[in-house]
Amino acid sequence: MKKHIPFIAVGALVTAVMAQVAKVNLESEEVNVVQAPDVIWGALNPARGDKGPKAGTLWNDRTKESASGFLVRFTDGFSSPPHIHNVTYRGVVIRGLVHNDDPNAGELWMPPGSFWTQPAGEVHITAAKGEEVTAYIEIDRGPYLVLPEAEAYDEGERPINMVPSNVVWLASSQTSWIQMPSGANDRCSPEIAFLWGTPGETTTSGSFVRLPKGFDGHLHCHSGSMRVVIVEGSVVHTGSNETEPKGLQSGDYFGISGTAPVGLQCEPDEGSVAYIRASGTYRIIVSE
Repeated sequence: MKKHIPFIAVGALVTAVMAQVAKVNLESEEVNVVQAPDVIWGALNPARGDKGPKAGTLWNDRTKESASGFLVRFTDGFSSPPHIHNVTYRGVVIRGLVHNDDPNAGELWMPPGSFWTQPAGEVHITAAKGEEVTAYIEIDRGPYLVLPEAEAYDEGERPINMVPSNVVWLASSQTSWIQMPSGANDRCSPEIAFLWGTPGETTTSGSFVRLPKGFDGHLHCHSGSMRVVIVEGSVVHTGSNETEPKGLQSGDYFGISGTAPVGLQCEPDEGSVAYIRASGTYRIIVSE
């Protein structure tokens, strides 16, 4: 059975507009924006076709060998048969309620802002409640396959379910990854929750970022690249040069390859939470 960890609600970042990939050159860097309404949906498991969940690509191709990230959409009341996957995946609930656990486990319905992991080879079921239940899924290598429980195996990895009531949030006074103006205090600080990996200049890690209402600042990737998915709320992506601002909501995505800071702003009455997969370190810089 999974380790159930209640974790603190996580704001969000993007407008509910799953759109086509837009490539914008920003001072020697490339930013890819995918907005929800334009995501192309297909069967997550071709063997089940329309009887199973839908999947839509955000970055890379889950059927290939590389790492990838994609959205999964479930119908209300969906419940899978016991099954396994050939690779470990991570999931973030964006809309609705998701249950993912051992077939004999008690129900744990994870709301938006929840994070879970599913180890390769472990038998589990996945269920959903709500309209257009949506989750973000990522893998470190592909292809992503759904296999029968008879092929189960154990590689020693254990799954985790995190609901938004026990996430450990760090403000600017607790991490060097947030840069505040001189004299500012933690009451108006963005926050970071480190979820997996060992954050560093040469490693890949995952985290939540919570931006407060009225946030105005930049996201600065110091090395490598970043993949950002809006989980809750909305944010305006202003780029790093004189590019056209883009409103982003839950389910939207942008990827950064390069080191030029990317501008982000929140409305005065709404903050946001985003999930960030980063290769190397990054900083959240609050404008003066």
